Amino acid sequence: MALHEHLFDVQAAKRRLEAANGGYEIVHESPGLEVGVYVLVAPEPDRQQPHEDDEVYIVLEGRGTLQVEDEEIDLTEGQAMFVAAHAEHRFTGYESLSLLVIFTRDARG
Repeated sequence: MALHEHLFDVQAAKRRLEAANGGYEIVHESPGLEVGVYVLVAPEPDRQQPHEDDEVYIVLEGRGTLQVEDEEIDLTEGQAMFVAAHAEHRFTGYESLSLLVIFTRDARG
């Protein structure tokens, strides 16, 4: 049976991650797409490495700085940022930051 729709609760995932003092939870996966919630809580650093896929970060709550290669971009609630595959990037300068993360995936598998 083909997947035509999938309801996911972003706020519930955010609450679970906040209770765990941060982390990443996938809330949807389908061919070509992954959607997750990423919560960062200081002083824990953002340890992510470059990804194989393009991604978009949407700030759900909080503020922080996204360093992409040699550029720093200040982000606040409601803003979004595209990061190309393989780009060095990480968040800095946050106290508590909640993000919706959308990855493109090679649907050809």
